[in-house]
Amino acid sequence: MKTQTVAALSILLLTPAVALASPACTKEPKTKWMSETAIQKKIADLGYKVKTFETTGSCYEIYGWNKEGKKAEVYFNPMTGEIVKSEIDG
Repeated sequence: MKTQTVAALSILLLTPAVALASPACTKEPKTKWMSETAIQKKIADLGYKVKTFETTGSCYEIYGWNKEGKKAEVYFNPMTGEIVKSEIDG
């Protein structure tokens, strides 16, 4: 019983942290988003080299390198291609 309670509390405490990790980029439905091909071209035009491209919540997200060669995790608004959140290492 005690183990189950600890596990349940751990899940409850960690859930908000996960929810805050990725930003809210848009409220528009995915049918209105830029295509993955179009956003990937825009990302390349901004100088990013993409290792991983994915959809996270209401954002397009990449893991890769910026034009200076630093590791980057970047969230893009799927409607406009604008950067919503960027984390650069180094």
